[in-house]
Amino acid sequence: MCGSAKFLSMLYLAVCLNATAAIKAIKFGKLWDGHRVIANAVVIVEDDKIRSVAANGAIPAGVETIDLSRYTGIPGMIDMHTHVTYYWGGEPGTTPRRQAPRHVAVTVVLSQKNGMKALEAGATTLRDLNAQGGADVDLRDLINMGELVGPRLFVSTGGLHGLPKIPDMNDKVAEQIKQTKAVIAAGADWVKVFGSSGGFDNVTGDQTVSYEEMKAIVDTAHAEGHKVAIHSYGPAGARDAIRAGCDTLEHATDMDDATIAELVRKKIFYVPTIDHNQYYVENANEVYKFPAGAKENLNDYIRRNYATAQKAYKAGARMLVGSDAVYNGFGLNMRELTWFVKMGMTPEQAMQTATVLPAEALGMEKSLGSVAPGYFADIVAVQGDPLADVQVAIKNVRWVMKGGSVVVDKTRTAGVRHD
Repeated sequence: MCGSAKFLSMLYLAVCLNATAAIKAIKFGKLWDGHRVIANAVVIVEDDKIRSVAANGAIPAGVETIDLSRYTGIPGMIDMHTHVTYYWGGEPGTTPRRQAPRHVAVTVVLSQKNGMKALEAGATTLRDLNAQGGADVDLRDLINMGELVGPRLFVSTGGLHGLPKIPDMNDKVAEQIKQTKAVIAAGADWVKVFGSSGGFDNVTGDQTVSYEEMKAIVDTAHAEGHKVAIHSYGPAGARDAIRAGCDTLEHATDMDDATIAELVRKKIFYVPTIDHNQYYVENANEVYKFPAGAKENLNDYIRRNYATAQKAYKAGARMLVGSDAVYNGFGLNMRELTWFVKMGMTPEQAMQTATVLPAEALGMEKSLGSVAPGYFADIVAVQGDPLADVQVAIKNVRWVMKGGSVVVDKTRTAGVRHD
């Protein structure tokens, strides 16, 4: 094919593709785009991206128009700590942690239900930190292929643990490097490290991965272009995670002033997951059947977790929403915002911990977390003003778009029409 013929062919293909692009116009009474409020906003969406955002913007003739002028638009929210493959259907005689084993394919299909509950809570993106058998990778990929409906996923596969059976530190470091490369090769977006004990009704927080191991994991992951999240319920693991240069610190209770100062200096994101243990308190007896004394231990941990997070916030730490949602906890993904406002954040500052800041932590600040041209069309409509009352974003989600497709619609009277 000669050059001019090839050019004309490519031009024809481009015109055809453009002609078939799916374009929608969305009208909001007001829109908080992640940074500012726009009254009478019109958002034009083309395929999976936002084309334009403007007050009283013009709507092209014949374009599908979604009238949400009774609602406030916000960016799709981001939950930075979940376990979407932890599924429990509430079958009689079972608890979330006492279920019959499932094939990984069954886990993937069932996990979609957790993902849908997260979408209904306005969480269009989840960072998922620990899954077995590659279920999180498979679920992510099937969602990205359009074969399943679900939130945008950033996954870690199985988290890395301490190596108590290996006594020599050089051997431990070598093995952690090997395991880090293995999880990345298996499809992990992030590397998760269990740097301490702690989880469910266990709130001990004893360090289980040494500084030398953490540093080797972080350096290896960073060299491969991946980020690291380190779990530490207690202060020692948190201190060494920060020294090692992790990208996000999970849970981290009882940190002293020097550790917090280093967290702030290094601009490491802090995901305290305070509400997660409140969820366990609420489900301790009937759902989990925790042993006697568990609720008291959990409540004590919540108190200390909140005090640490408040101290870190006042010191200038960059905080992120992480629900640590498991099993029947999906749908409660944004309750952490309540704790953030309680510790002194304005509702807008709290909202940014679920939008623009986690997008930055994910390295997606030019694609997620805001309603702006060129970004993914991940948009939520809420009833009320979340900048006046953050409970609006937690309890009043009415409509959700993810990647240009409407995945949740509880508006009923807010119709779709063609102008």
